[in-house]
Amino acid sequence: MSTGWRTLLLRIGDRCPEYGGSADHKEHIETCYGVLSREYEHSKDAMFEFLLQCADQLPHKIPFFGVLIGLINLENEDFAKSIVDTTHANLQDALHNENRDRIRILLRFLCGLMCSKVVLPNSIIETFETLLSSAATILDEETGNPSWQPRADFYVYCILASLPWGGSELIEQVPDEFERVLVGIQSYISIRRHFDDIAFSVFETDEGNSPNKKDFIEDLWERIQLLSHNGWKVKSVPKPHLSFEAQLVAGISYRFSPISCPPPTISRSSSEIVKGQEKHEADLKYPQRLRRLHIFPTNKAENMQQIDRFVVEECILDVLLFFNGCRKECAFYLVSLPVPFRYEYLMAETIFSQLLLLPNPPFRPIYYTLVIIDLCKALPGAFPSVVVGAVHALFDRISNMDMECRTRLILWFSHHLSNFQFIWPWQEWAYVKGLPKWAPQRVFVQEVLEREVRLSYFDKIKQSIEDAAELEGLLPPKAGPNYRYHSDEGKEITDGHRLSKELVGMVRGKKTTRDIISWVEEQIIPANGAKFALDVISQTLLDIGSKSFTHLVTVLERYGQIISKLCPNEEMQLLLMDEVSAYWKNSTQMIAIAIDRMMGYRLISNLAIVKWVFSPANVDQFHVSDRPWEILRNAVSKTYNRICDLRKEIQTLKKGLQVAKEASEKATRELEEVKSVIEIVDGQPVPSERPGRLRRLQAYADKAKEEVVTTEESLEAKEALLSRGLEESKELLRLLFKSFVDVLTERLPSISADGEVPNLRAGDPNVNFAARDPEATTMEVDNENGADNDSQLNGANKKVGHNVGELEQWCLCTLGHLKSFSRQYATEIWSHIAMLDQEVFVGNIHPLIQKAAFSGLCRPTSEGSHL
Repeated sequence: MSTGWRTLLLRIGDRCPEYGGSADHKEHIETCYGVLSREYEHSKDAMFEFLLQCADQLPHKIPFFGVLIGLINLENEDFAKSIVDTTHANLQDALHNENRDRIRILLRFLCGLMCSKVVLPNSIIETFETLLSSAATILDEETGNPSWQPRADFYVYCILASLPWGGSELIEQVPDEFERVLVGIQSYISIRRHFDDIAFSVFETDEGNSPNKKDFIEDLWERIQLLSHNGWKVKSVPKPHLSFEAQLVAGISYRFSPISCPPPTISRSSSEIVKGQEKHEADLKYPQRLRRLHIFPTNKAENMQQIDRFVVEECILDVLLFFNGCRKECAFYLVSLPVPFRYEYLMAETIFSQLLLLPNPPFRPIYYTLVIIDLCKALPGAFPSVVVGAVHALFDRISNMDMECRTRLILWFSHHLSNFQFIWPWQEWAYVKGLPKWAPQRVFVQEVLEREVRLSYFDKIKQSIEDAAELEGLLPPKAGPNYRYHSDEGKEITDGHRLSKELVGMVRGKKTTRDIISWVEEQIIPANGAKFALDVISQTLLDIGSKSFTHLVTVLERYGQIISKLCPNEEMQLLLMDEVSAYWKNSTQMIAIAIDRMMGYRLISNLAIVKWVFSPANVDQFHVSDRPWEILRNAVSKTYNRICDLRKEIQTLKKGLQVAKEASEKATRELEEVKSVIEIVDGQPVPSERPGRLRRLQAYADKAKEEVVTTEESLEAKEALLSRGLEESKELLRLLFKSFVDVLTERLPSISADGEVPNLRAGDPNVNFAARDPEATTMEVDNENGADNDSQLNGANKKVGHNVGELEQWCLCTLGHLKSFSRQYATEIWSHIAMLDQEVFVGNIHPLIQKAAFSGLCRPTSEGSHL
């Protein structure tokens, strides 16, 4: 029976077998309450915990749980009182631990309890006013710290987000007090700083040029004001308490005790750099939960009120949050939200907005990939066509998409297609083959096909595009090594062929690394030089390891010392990467893996990789291939992953050292206590304890001391590695940004005589293209937030990027990646920003370079420009 009531609580509000397939919310509550009443005496403690857990992890069902608690309150007042007290303790704890999701959901739960007459409405008002007061204090220059506005905004957002769930009850029961809260919110909105999030925009066209664009808080406040004018009627929030109002009114309502917010963080300094660091820290702790991506036009997307859209978005985000790792359950709850209208288009927009959320999505992109796949299977008649429409809409604006978002979209799309037999109407995109090689749409298709080949095999992908034979020219070369020393018949046998064959024999003969190094130093280098030796050795070892990833790793593990001996400096490491690139010229994946593994084994430094990526041959590929960027991303990511891992290990060792010291002190104390108890034997004082126990205690004490020494040595070693890693990361940032500045300065168009910054996207205004689909739809980007409707025909053969020259496109791509790196590693960059200001961002830095680097850091610039 206990399983029965748990299942009923989980499935309440769903059309499911547990409730006989009924969608009647009143019937659900009556059925569930009947079972809870019967089981109450046997399971009240378990019921208490489970109800709170359900409210916490199924927050879109809070109205149902609130009514159930209200009905239980009629018979068991202590139960409901304990719910209120526990909720207060949880909210207070969440505020001081800065648990954002818990704060937001607990405020919604309070509104649910208030609607069911369990909590007094005045108590809710007090809670709101406390949060508002704390938000206003944070913005005060003297008593607070305006750099921490994200926390203040979050408090106000939590109040606003809870109003669709309880606003109608508050305006009915405590209208004057509620109006006071709304006036307080209006006052806060008027004094806060408008948040311009151009650095986190998915699309870069005209970013920041719309003076009427509202940020997330301003937009939500406008929606709440509209809701107020409409009488607080929200279709998307269930109101089951209305069906039980006559019963619930007889229950006792409890006062929710006052809460306290943590004091504002006082600014450490008035300097611009310190304030920037503080703002960045605040943004990390209180990130914006959603940045809307309006993919579908109003005539296709579901027709709903703005507040309903917000509520459904919140519910979708909650399900994604709490069912991360449970993809099947996640899909089930996503398709069965208790709302009276369809929302497939909104669901797709919300999921894609999370997948493309900058600077980072809440979860790994693979999670959203799996959710979309499961939704396509759960709603086979509706969702696949919605996803197809979303892909076409995003593809049509790919030239304006942020470079990081473009990479995520490529990875998602190729993976998605791999789960559906790589089926796609490629003929609709066949026209991209006729675009210039640098056109973003062409590059997108090319990169998707390359990623598909990685996930399958060449012939399979070639077959999948047979309806669009033109695209075969965009397929990557058929993967295979390009071994320089093949001993084919009729081919001249050179010294390289002879030495390579001899090396293969030595490897097969299990010669030691030392023997091979001696052979290289004695037989190859004196006669042919170190560069020739590196050529032969690297080509041969790569060929030996070419059968699989495992073979490659094994070769590098066994014979990496030979390569290390030949590459003692960056010059030789650059040549080594040239050899890897030449050997695997037909496989971007193998080049990336080989260089990544070599960096892992410290055969190549991260600085050498940066220099290689910014070598002339690779720089020329920046706008037509993701190959150099993938290698650069891997190198930078591995550098900072090492540092993160070391920090975690040091924290663990510090905790272990504390435990070891306490254990050593305890063992020593026990030994001394035993030794101090003596007795007189034959006139001599001796320990009264048995010798065996003394030896055992002495051994324990010695072992504990040894553990302390070992842990201290390990900690010192890790701290030394961390210090070295931090110094390496500093040098990496200096070189990375210096390289970006150098290559961009060479190619960016000059500023005009009157100081006007060039618009790289201007292109040729005389280029026009006919639409291929007269029924084409348009795409709007965050139009509800007041952004410009810079949409275009969905599916129109408007070859975006075709009218942009190659040099301009190169500049746009490189600037986009600069912005992406500065945004991705903002925390590390801020800690070295003074060094970068002194050594990199000095002199007449082009305004477009400064804007790209600084916008990724949310750092203001004095120049306005177009990207």
